[in-house]
Amino acid sequence: MTETNILFLYVADAPASAGFYARLLGIEPVEASPTFALLVLPSGLALGLWGKDGVQPAPTAGGGGCEIGFKMSSPAKIDETHAAWLAKGAMIAFPPTDLGFGRSFVALDPDGHRLRVYAIAEDM
Repeated sequence: MTETNILFLYVADAPASAGFYARLLGIEPVEASPTFALLVLPSGLALGLWGKDGVQPAPTAGGGGCEIGFKMSSPAKIDETHAAWLAKGAMIAFPPTDLGFGRSFVALDPDGHRLRVYAIAEDM
């Protein structure tokens, strides 16, 4: 079986989405055009931002139906990342909260894709 190496998000405006993710994550696209941008995350997973008007077959769902997870090393990193993302203009859908699995918050990208930042509780 092949390994997963890219996650595609269908977006309204690829350059605007690329700018959002570049600001938020502190990484620049390795590829960019008016309809597509590619960012490589520190884990090696690539994030493809594809203008939804050019996708074949056409997407049938919008953002918000799933989440991209960003695991942090500690609950303190959750609060630190939340503050940093707020300062960078991220819309927060769910503030930092202690949940059954650990501490987490959820931000939204310009298309409503959910970005969950989380740290697993030490006792899990």
